[in-house]
Amino acid sequence: MVIKTATFVKSSGKWQDCPEPNLPEYAFIGRSNVGKSSLINAMMNHKDLAKTSQTPGKTQLINHFMVNENWYLTDLPGYGYAKVSKSIRKDFEKLITNYILNRRNLVNLFVLVDSRHKPQAIDLEFIQWCGESGVPFSIVFTKVDKLKPNAAIKNVEDYKTELHKTWEDLPEIYVTSAEKKEGCDEILDFIQKTNEFLANNNVSFDE
Repeated sequence: MVIKTATFVKSSGKWQDCPEPNLPEYAFIGRSNVGKSSLINAMMNHKDLAKTSQTPGKTQLINHFMVNENWYLTDLPGYGYAKVSKSIRKDFEKLITNYILNRRNLVNLFVLVDSRHKPQAIDLEFIQWCGESGVPFSIVFTKVDKLKPNAAIKNVEDYKTELHKTWEDLPEIYVTSAEKKEGCDEILDFIQKTNEFLANNNVSFDE
């Protein structure tokens, strides 16, 4: 997929305030500091489309971007950051789950996982929740350039092993580096093929 245009649409504090759900939508989520904004910017060939920050939990709203005038990319708040109060964390979790479960044009959720770490309980729990909730999703491993290749591969394989304890078939998995733009084309190809399938089958998101 060639990115011709990528523009910010709006930020929403409630899922009901999101743009009209009339186009295919692909959302990105992960633990705070997983490199979500950097990956989005790399995919869109845009230096600062999504705002990056050294402060975990910076994204506190649902941020929508229009890509090529025919699909939405959504930047969701991170889950599991420790540097906010329990009440704020609960509000974020409610915002995220309500969006994921109620946004009818959400075609796929990309769950970002930091490849530098061994399997983290919070990531595994979120992935399990997606499966139990019937949410279509893919797993995206980030920051593979920060490790030696063998170490990154081992961590990815460790995650697969852990997931196979409860999953017979794993979702689509992507291995990425925002800095080197690894994996970006693969994700965009998936989005393009999915959009073409939806168009060819006259899929409508109207209720």
